[in-house]
Amino acid sequence: MVTSEKEAYMDQYTIRITILYDNTAYISDLNAKWGFSCLVERVGSPVALFDTGPTGPELMENMKILGVDPDCIEIVFISHPHWDHTDGLEEFLKHNDHATLVIPPAFNFSSIHKIIIASAPAIICEGIYTTGELYNFEQSMVVDSPEGMVVITGCSHPGIPKILKISEDFGRIHALIGGFHGFSELDLLKDISLVCPAHCTKLKDEILTRFPDKCIEGGAGRVIEI
Repeated sequence: MVTSEKEAYMDQYTIRITILYDNTAYISDLNAKWGFSCLVERVGSPVALFDTGPTGPELMENMKILGVDPDCIEIVFISHPHWDHTDGLEEFLKHNDHATLVIPPAFNFSSIHKIIIASAPAIICEGIYTTGELYNFEQSMVVDSPEGMVVITGCSHPGIPKILKISEDFGRIHALIGGFHGFSELDLLKDISLVCPAHCTKLKDEILTRFPDKCIEGGAGRVIEI
């Protein structure tokens, strides 16, 4: 786990998502530039790292500031093979020699670590799923919570409508977090209870303005608890 505070917050929440890297910093001391990474903690599931940002040293520094022990991460989930989501991976693996990598077929990465190729929708472990690689490029993570499914996206290159449609096969969507790229069909967000547009989301300001009661801003250091 991350710190000795695990038991305290997990008494109140099922899922805790900590944005480790983003275009902006929610906590001013953290590194921020174009890229994305977040830590996913769920009761009853292995600790997962979603994407690794654009640079390893900056990712590791952010982890240190936030009290994240890289050795406690059991799954590394790579959404797609773009540098701003993958270039921190090799540095991270120097600090963790046991994590299982969950990667789309489009990401050609060799490692001594155990690798799961996510070519189709599947269960990764208890409470954590993958949409599988969509349009031969990108996968999204789906996490089960008592409130519904939490969908975490890298850049949403396959499109939010497609990602949501596949994710709904696992259950009702409660939250959508991550990069939305050029997504503009904002009516699709009406029935989603929590939305956090981050990283590459072009219409971030419009989404935050249109849905002020359900939207929160991202940024490195932002913590979302469900």
